[in-house]
Amino acid sequence: MTDTPPRPPAPAGKQMLSEQVYAHLRDAIMRGDFAPGDALKPQDLAKDEGVSLAVTREALVRLVGEGLADRLPNRGFTVPSFSDRRWQEIAEARRTIEPVVLRMSVERGDLDWEARVRAAHHRLARTPAFTPEEGEYYTAAWAEAHRAFHRTLLEGCGNPTLLETFDRLWTASELARRWSAHRNPGRDGAKEHRRLEEAALARDADTAAAVLVEHLTMTAAALTDDSDRAV
Repeated sequence: MTDTPPRPPAPAGKQMLSEQVYAHLRDAIMRGDFAPGDALKPQDLAKDEGVSLAVTREALVRLVGEGLADRLPNRGFTVPSFSDRRWQEIAEARRTIEPVVLRMSVERGDLDWEARVRAAHHRLARTPAFTPEEGEYYTAAWAEAHRAFHRTLLEGCGNPTLLETFDRLWTASELARRWSAHRNPGRDGAKEHRRLEEAALARDADTAAAVLVEHLTMTAAALTDDSDRAV
């Protein structure tokens, strides 16, 4: 019986490195270490990360798939522009879908839903949105509290498919949301969230939906202003 030649090792190490590079680059883009439109040069990034070019490209392709990077012909990879039409398209989708789901949630939500909305808003209100060590963009803790509050508002609808749609749109809009806040530092987001909570718990579906539309519109509007405000 002849010996079977050994199989090549599974590329687990490469996958792990690619995951690490992806996570590091994703966090850097979300923190604002790269400005909108900045080039993401694979050779430079590979050197900075201490990994191969192939590993870096794999991580960048994944970022492209999540809308956090663009791959342009003859130009390589870049951070998307804050004025990219995609952000307005995502905002339009959210303004179309989420107020309808919120109405359903207000009509169908039970007492447990009310309690969870209160708790989610309390956590959001008490979590610092910005800290020096995380730069000028949202902290990771606040971003998660923000997501949880908005999702909890909609969970009373009782429709998992609609909530999955919310999850996809939320993830797709996270980068634009951070840019918008940075471009409009005087916006009173805490007041907007408080109005959302109050209208939802008062079972005022019309007001809740209107406040949510205004909330989403303001986020998108900050990205269409071509003034000289820093991003």
